[in-house]
Amino acid sequence: MDDWNAHAEREIGRYLDGEARLPGAADDDARQRQLTRMGNAAGGAGLALLMQERREDAGEWLARAAERYRESFAGAPAESWGRPIGALKARLLARDRPGAEAEARWTLELGAADAQSPIGRYAACLALLVLERWGEARLLADGLRTHEGFPAAVGDALAMIAADNPLGYVEAVEAVLESFETRGEFLEDIPVADTVLVLQELAGRRAMAAALSSPRLPRS
Repeated sequence: MDDWNAHAEREIGRYLDGEARLPGAADDDARQRQLTRMGNAAGGAGLALLMQERREDAGEWLARAAERYRESFAGAPAESWGRPIGALKARLLARDRPGAEAEARWTLELGAADAQSPIGRYAACLALLVLERWGEARLLADGLRTHEGFPAAVGDALAMIAADNPLGYVEAVEAVLESFETRGEFLEDIPVADTVLVLQELAGRRAMAAALSSPRLPRS
């Protein structure tokens, strides 16, 4: 059984260590990479705290994650869409609706909807769903679900949310959850189905979140 308190303490320690060694603005590349590592650690702490049902504490660390991801983007290489995705996911997991909407508008302003890569279009799809622009999101999701470089079940779940299809969504999100239950590696070694949690938050906006139970999800 996972020791979620130990996970949280480890990630907080990683964040604070990164903060103490954060390069100055003169070294843009080293600074953006360190900020990203700090975002990962803060997000990991937030997930571990969510698994303990410490939602207020989790929200604080998830907010830090979103801030570091966004801060890191200024010096990041082109097509670094993982940073906006990380910020969007962190705000959604924190249930910070105004914050998520701000991150969504920023993501679209960066041109994610016109990105060549599926990861960029994924960022745009998440942003459009946050802003409840369902028709635009469905067009992007329909492309993602058939793209060989993108997880089909995640694309299906996004498309079902956009299309307001509860039955299709349940089937898709259960497949996403199964992929987390059978994998051996996780970001920051935090064994949580974070993508499932994000999908559930978005589905909840259409009153179609699924009833799921898993060691990879919080009990509530």
